[in-house]
Amino acid sequence: MTYRLDGVVIPTGFDVPVEPLRRAAHFTGEPGCIAEARHFAAQFLDQLRTEWCATIDAKAEGAVLLVVSELVTNADRHSTGPYILELEGTDTTLTVAVYDSNGTLPRVFPRDPQRIGRHGLEIVRALAREVGVERVPVGKRVRAVIDLTGG
Repeated sequence: MTYRLDGVVIPTGFDVPVEPLRRAAHFTGEPGCIAEARHFAAQFLDQLRTEWCATIDAKAEGAVLLVVSELVTNADRHSTGPYILELEGTDTTLTVAVYDSNGTLPRVFPRDPQRIGRHGLEIVRALAREVGVERVPVGKRVRAVIDLTGG
């Protein structure tokens, strides 16, 4: 709704939908890419705090950074080409998507504390409210939605 006062337009509420904040980064797989991806995600969280007035506590920030680390590490280990980290967020949720060139979908193993390794997707599933994997023309996309509100 919009009111006019002496010729000045005064907007009230949101008259049009607000688009989520979106950023993407391309990684080649060179040493240091995983740390760069975490840094990119940390900067994105700061942007959400500023542009969306998001209240992101240490637990939610840690969850985001760990999910980014796990998904980028998997792309780095299991694909033969570059990969893309895509982040999309609002004040309540953040979606982490990683595209890589390997079309083989990851396997989810049953929980086993005795198993060494292969816990990445298990960790992501524990931290995210939604996880999806799909084939895309370039290979696959692994996507995790994380709740930033602690709910």
